Order: sequence, then C-alpha cells, then structure tokens
Amino acid sequence: MKNIYLTGPRACGKTTVGKMLAEYLKRPFVDTDQVFVEKHGQSIAECVDAEGWDVFRNREAAVLRELAGRQGLVVACGGGIVLREENRKILARGMTVYFDIDADELAQRLENDPLEAQRPSLTGKSLAEEVRDVLKRRDPMYRESAHVVITKDLPEFMVRTIARSAERLTEKT
Repeated sequence: MKNIYLTGPRACGKTTVGKMLAEYLKRPFVDTDQVFVEKHGQSIAECVDAEGWDVFRNREAAVLRELAGRQGLVVACGGGIVLREENRKILARGMTVYFDIDADELAQRLENDPLEAQRPSLTGKSLAEEVRDVLKRRDPMYRESAHVVITKDLPEFMVRTIARSAERLTEKT
C-alpha cells in the first residue's frame, strides 16, 4: 500500500487533515517535522539557528527517505520538502496531495498560530510578504510533485476527497 504524502506550506492544514485521514483510512499518521524533533532532540528553529538551513534540509531528506521505506502511511510533510529534487522523486512513488491555499488566508492563519514563534523565518521579510514570496517560488514544485491538488474546504470534505483519490489511484496500479 503506497504512502500518502501531504504537501503544502506550513499551517495549511496538513497535520489536522492528515490525522483525520489516517483515522478514516485506518493507517498510521506521521508528521515529518515531529519525526525530525524526536530524532534530533531539537526544534527546526533550533537546528536552523545553530547549524543552518542546509543541515536542516539534509536531515529532513533523511527523515523522508526513512519514512519512504515503510508502506501504508499518511505523512504530513514539512513545507519545504519539495525544494529538493530527490524528495520530489520520493513523493512521486506514493500518492502526493498538495494543499493549495490562498496566501492572504495562510498569512492570517500564521499570525494566529501560537506555534509561529517556533518556526524560523524563511526570508526575513514580514509574514505576509514572506508567505507570498514562498508560495510563488514553491507552488510550481508542489504542483509538479502532486497527484492531487486540493483547495481549502472543511477538513471532513478534504479527507473524503483524498480518500476517493487514493482509492482511484490504487485501482489504476
């Protein structure tokens, strides 16, 4: 059974929907950011501050490779997982879902997120500018690696849409 990889920017709902999807499909749920924290004993922000983005991205890629060795998972991926071609190739071996979300709505979510302070800035710009810049740069990579693109809806509807897509993909393979 192929893994289902959920991609998209931070705070787009991957973890919330992923947990619901895993329960609905009776599959294990894994969050790459959480695996990173457990494996390395530090937050992403701490890693980036101490060792830089390249070290973090190398470790993130190792987490994805490790999870790709398992089957039947629902995996919420870190927002930048698509930046590396090697990661996009791994995502292509499963079913990848891109959570496409409006930049203004995403900025609003991030402003209201108590965990936002734990996330390192990607550009050093204001939050709204950063969200627009990051989405503009990453959107083509998210779309390239996605088997399914899903837009904002109630989480319950998103779960059903992804589950139906997974069933259709399974029937084709």
